[in-house]
Amino acid sequence: MSTDEEHAIQGTRIRREVLGNDHVDRAIANTTDFTAPFQDFITRYAWGDIWSRPGLSRADRSMITLAILATLRQEHELAMHVRAAVRNDLTPAQIQEVLLQVAVYAGVPAANRAFAIAAEVLENAT
Repeated sequence: MSTDEEHAIQGTRIRREVLGNDHVDRAIANTTDFTAPFQDFITRYAWGDIWSRPGLSRADRSMITLAILATLRQEHELAMHVRAAVRNDLTPAQIQEVLLQVAVYAGVPAANRAFAIAAEVLENAT
């Protein structure tokens, strides 16, 4: 099996573990000829290569991802990754700390919106 094939298999497994089967199944079902190369790319490289590296735990990767998405104001992705962070065993208190860090380094408006999104996701998760 080639490295790309291995990354695709590993990426699919990790993507499902982190984001959940429902999300991945929806993404696959919504894949078109146009979006297929991108779905393949994120599965192989984001999930199969980067998220599988041994240097950081999944919880660490979730914290970094939350901070980046909040900073970039990527609201849809942020909500998805708040759910993923919970799947990766982050507590609401840890998510809160990440977003407070965002407020200091990326600005209060970015953190304000991120807190609102995270609060809604966390409220619906319980």
